[in-house]
Amino acid sequence: MAVLKEGSKAPIFKALDQDGNTISLTDFKGKKVILYFYPKDDTPTCTAQACNLKDNYSLLLKKGFQVIGVSTDSVKSHKKFEEKFKLPFPLVSDEDKKIVDKYNLWGEKKFMGRTYMGTTRTTFLIDETGKIVKIIAKPDSANHTKEVLDAWKEVGVKV
Repeated sequence: MAVLKEGSKAPIFKALDQDGNTISLTDFKGKKVILYFYPKDDTPTCTAQACNLKDNYSLLLKKGFQVIGVSTDSVKSHKKFEEKFKLPFPLVSDEDKKIVDKYNLWGEKKFMGRTYMGTTRTTFLIDETGKIVKIIAKPDSANHTKEVLDAWKEVGVKV
């Protein structure tokens, strides 16, 4: 699969969120989307990232942004994560790894001397036409909202 680049069309997906609703990227056509991929529900860094977006969610909505989280965790796991931290945005379940494969984010990772396969934490900023305008590789989880807003400014979107 080709590596996605800024300017590429965002791959379309359809999957269930934490409430069992079918979510498709096409549902957000005409909106600016913050599509963030994270490795695992309820882990320290993933929680920091989700909570940073949650804490700034009303600001993001006011500025016209939609937030969608994606991980390979189950719908049930996403529901527990959402309830525990009161997350206000959809968390898409990608247990079959079809979405992370489309976005080329499944690969070898290393942690504490151990090598394993997993999702690479990455955020895609997608414009109203479905084009990827910015890719944030290795996002700063604790300050992700600021990073996202700065990135939108960088590509000329008034925030």
